[in-house]
Amino acid sequence: MSVARITVCAVLAIAAGAAAAFSIGSGTLLSLFSQATVYAVFALGVGLLLRQNGMVSFGHAAFYGGAGYIIGLLLETKAAPAEAAILIAVTVIAIFAFLLGLVIVRVPGIAFGMLTLAVGQMFYVMAARSRGLTGGDDGLNIDWPNRLFGAPLSTLLKPSFMFLTSWCVLILILWAVAVLLTCRFGAITEAVRDNEERARFIGVRTLVPRAAVFALSAAIVAVAGVLSALNTGFVSPDSLHWSVSGMTLMMVVVGGYRTLWGPPLGAVVYFVVKDFLGDFANHWMGIFGVTLIAVVAFAPDGVAGALVRLAPWRAPDRGSPAKSRFPVSATPR
Repeated sequence: MSVARITVCAVLAIAAGAAAAFSIGSGTLLSLFSQATVYAVFALGVGLLLRQNGMVSFGHAAFYGGAGYIIGLLLETKAAPAEAAILIAVTVIAIFAFLLGLVIVRVPGIAFGMLTLAVGQMFYVMAARSRGLTGGDDGLNIDWPNRLFGAPLSTLLKPSFMFLTSWCVLILILWAVAVLLTCRFGAITEAVRDNEERARFIGVRTLVPRAAVFALSAAIVAVAGVLSALNTGFVSPDSLHWSVSGMTLMMVVVGGYRTLWGPPLGAVVYFVVKDFLGDFANHWMGIFGVTLIAVVAFAPDGVAGALVRLAPWRAPDRGSPAKSRFPVSATPR
């Protein structure tokens, strides 16, 4: 898809989100959509890592909760204004993830997932036990100022504006990532994902692109953490736990990772199913688990893949190994 078409789709999506934000009168429903959109950003980051690197992470919750803790501590100590604290949180996490990625992306398969799990749980334990710094298991209240980016905080926290803010952030990140992947960076990471050894033979340096994808994925998840911290005004060790990463991986699988918009769609499906089944079943996770198994068995590309197959147009999927623009083997690693 061309950059012009991507931009048009992004503008239409933002307009649709604005229309929904101001036409839905239920604050409860808007709050549900806001939470779903925050996790859609989270799922986008995790799905990007799986799509471009072919790697599964169980530790991305560390970046999600870590962003909230960095902002909370900076504001509590008055070390930086809120706007700078947001930028610092995302930047620090991206740099840390890049340096970490230079080490752990060398490890293939399940070992990579276990390493990310270990790193994530290390931060979880640190946050839970550092009562004097992070509040321990009680969590940390985030003291947001009365105004943020020139707008009154009371206005930003209204359900309609919170949903619209989260939605616009999601669409802008989708647009930026889609444009980035149309460039040489996207082709290189696809080549490395499909066959790293063959990519080296044609002169591609494979380590830095893979670490860059890991860092970009972490930065996107950190943005989701910022939105969550803004929405709730609170962060706790629970947001760092591996189960949060596991839940997000379920969203990615349900939505489908071969399209960029698949993981966000999976997050929306997850929260809609959770809200709907929560009124009828105490064990809704079991029902969702059955749904997950059905998706894996009958629609391996997720809901997004099924929708693409049913669509009258059949746009080529740049995430498919067979359609990589680099002349390398299409055999998955």
